[in-house]
Amino acid sequence: MPGVRVTELHSYLAARRELVQEALEKSLPPEESYPPAIHRAMRYSLFAGGKRLRPILVLAAGEAAGSLLAPLLPAACAVELIHTYSLIHDDLPAMDNDDYRRGRLTCHKVYGEAIAILAGDALLTQAFAVLSQVPDGIAPARVLQAVTELALAAGSQGLIGGQVVDMEAEERPVALETVNYIHSHKTGSLIRACLRLGGIMGGADAEQLALLARYGETLGMAFQIMDDILDIEGDFSTMGKAGGVDAARGKATYPACLGLEKARGAAGQLCNEAQDIASTLGAAAEPLRLIAGYVLNRQG
Repeated sequence: MPGVRVTELHSYLAARRELVQEALEKSLPPEESYPPAIHRAMRYSLFAGGKRLRPILVLAAGEAAGSLLAPLLPAACAVELIHTYSLIHDDLPAMDNDDYRRGRLTCHKVYGEAIAILAGDALLTQAFAVLSQVPDGIAPARVLQAVTELALAAGSQGLIGGQVVDMEAEERPVALETVNYIHSHKTGSLIRACLRLGGIMGGADAEQLALLARYGETLGMAFQIMDDILDIEGDFSTMGKAGGVDAARGKATYPACLGLEKARGAAGQLCNEAQDIASTLGAAAEPLRLIAGYVLNRQG
């Protein structure tokens, strides 16, 4: 794999993260809006930190298609709102029962289960309110296409479907096919949607959109495999949550199915493929190529 130009990538990620943060601040009602309990909980989880990789992928995909950044920001915010909702619900006692997320107490530990559930519901709903805004110069039909794309990625045949199979597979022997389903749906579907949303809102042609989708599928799988590996090798200081949880719960993961080294090799191959796809998209997709290397080498 070609070496990652870390300084350039870090500068790019920092600049795009700042744009996303500013847009996210405007995407929710103020904390003091009535009833304040729900808005405090929503903001607590949304602004708990995080790299904002998913919204940055939306921006990078749109830029690869030749778009300006402004028309891409509603879609970028929408995917981060949905990602945050999914984390809140994933942490609940009925799901993974986690105490910490991004280095601090999970939403239900601070606000209680009922408010945490409602905060997740509210973030999911707000995502589509934000995405349905029509930026200047963008055809409403493209916004409609983006709304459909994100709804399918987040629903029962995407993220939620992956979560269901993930829970059903706990403490059971599973085939690699099942692990692939879980990873490609629970994590991969939203990452693929990020690339597709950026392309749709950025005016990508059919060929570009197909390449962006392939990149998203490949990167999404690599990202989750690395997440599996980090659960074994990482610690609280880098991950912001406890490690060793997957093994303790008997989760269906790549290391559990293939072993640690084969899992690492699979992630490397997928990141190589993602870099090749980004190179095919041309010079404007250089951030995407660098991000694939970053995913392989991330520490948390």
